[in-house]
Amino acid sequence: MSGFKVRTPRKLVADINVVPYIDVMLVLLVVFMITAPMMTQGIQVDLPKTNSTPITSKDNEPVIVSVKKDGSYFINVGGDTQKSSSLDTVKGHALRILKHQPDTLFLVEGDEAVAYGKVIALMSALQGAGIEKIGLVTAPPEE
Repeated sequence: MSGFKVRTPRKLVADINVVPYIDVMLVLLVVFMITAPMMTQGIQVDLPKTNSTPITSKDNEPVIVSVKKDGSYFINVGGDTQKSSSLDTVKGHALRILKHQPDTLFLVEGDEAVAYGKVIALMSALQGAGIEKIGLVTAPPEE
């Protein structure tokens, strides 16, 4: 019986090949790394709660920038209110204030009837001037 070969049973491989999974994960990582910076645009805004506590500023008095119904801008610094004609003049005032007092908090006060885009444009201009501390002024809820 020399014509018959005796087969030796093959040993089963029980390992999982993870190389394709690693390739897929690296491709996904690259895709997320490329698309993530594109998705972070806009102004970071912490919306106020309805029952918020008043801000107590010990060091500097906050600068209040107001937007009225007609779209006019006002800057209130220490009780002295100045009217600004455009966002560029608001930005110029903000830069001067920030130069003398870098820790100044800027509060945006928008009229109830003003368009949301006007408030966002104002906040964007302030952020473009290098101001990091921007808050929103709200009235307490009516009960």
